[in-house]
Amino acid sequence: MTKGESVFVPLGEAGADGPQPPKKVVKFFGIPVSTLPVTLQLILLTALVFIFYLMYGYVLELIFTLEGMQPYGWYLTLVQFAYYTTFAVIQLLLSGESLSKKIPLKTYAVIAILTVGTMGFSNSSVGYLNYPTQVIFKSCKLIPVMIGSVLILGKRYSFAEVVACVCMSAGLIWFTLADSTIQPTFSITGVVLVSLALLCDAVIGNVQEGAIKKYNEGATHVVLYSYSLGFIIILLGLIMSNQLFSAASFATQFPWEVYGRGAVLSLAGFCGVQVVLTLVTLHGALLAVTITTCRKALTICLSFVFFSKPFTIQYVWGGVLVIAGIYLNIYGKKNKGSSTPFLVSLQKLYMAVQRSLAPKVSTIKEGDSSLFNV
Repeated sequence: MTKGESVFVPLGEAGADGPQPPKKVVKFFGIPVSTLPVTLQLILLTALVFIFYLMYGYVLELIFTLEGMQPYGWYLTLVQFAYYTTFAVIQLLLSGESLSKKIPLKTYAVIAILTVGTMGFSNSSVGYLNYPTQVIFKSCKLIPVMIGSVLILGKRYSFAEVVACVCMSAGLIWFTLADSTIQPTFSITGVVLVSLALLCDAVIGNVQEGAIKKYNEGATHVVLYSYSLGFIIILLGLIMSNQLFSAASFATQFPWEVYGRGAVLSLAGFCGVQVVLTLVTLHGALLAVTITTCRKALTICLSFVFFSKPFTIQYVWGGVLVIAGIYLNIYGKKNKGSSTPFLVSLQKLYMAVQRSLAPKVSTIKEGDSSLFNV
């Protein structure tokens, strides 16, 4: 399951004179966190976001420090999918919920393929790419979303969102150029792999959110069926490519490094997703994105601390541009129709150029189809 999902469907507000519906208790692994004081909720959930995702990033990079692990990113993804499926089954059984699904199998197959692409290409890219660069790429989901919407659907975006896309693109180019300059093992293969993961990640949020809302399916059920089907897809792919037995043979030589660390990696990722979804439910996407962005920044810093790699100040400037793009995107979604004087002036110039280039094109309002289009 990826970051664009939502567990709980918001309750409609009753009229001023009508009875108020009871508030739904939001739980995190059975703990009713919504009953805690707001300050304590924020401290607890923020701490858990940092703990689980920092652990995830550290263990993932640690796994690929194992000599000879580079070609087996897809096998690691197979191991992760097996663990995620197991964790989902355990959670459903402990909560007393049924294992039966509501979303059709065809829809789950689509979600599974996208999940395989998101995690498989992402894991494989770590074997070829500097991990901080991979994190920066994964933060820029807005770019393929906007390009695809403009080219395929003919949609139009606000000025702030266009500037956000430009900032992210510039930041990615800056970061990648810095990486290629100082990394002796830099490979364009890593850039291609993480770009493919980014494309899948940009689509999966919309598909998952639409399916969850339409069929009122629980997030744990989505994890169970998408990852179990994904496991089968990856297994068949490894068999057909004759990589399964060589990967399994390599893993038997390093059982703790592959299966043990893989279990820690999967548990951290599984819990991390649950925390973020709980945070979104209680405090909204804006705060959740702010916290996860800070976590990504800290992940990059710790990567340089714990794992020896060259550093250049160009990484900082590229990262600042990406972060600026993330918040401009949030600003554009939250403040449609209102801007600061500086942005108003730039927006007038932008609209004038746009009208001169395409005077007969009508504006299509863009809906916010995903909580995490950043």
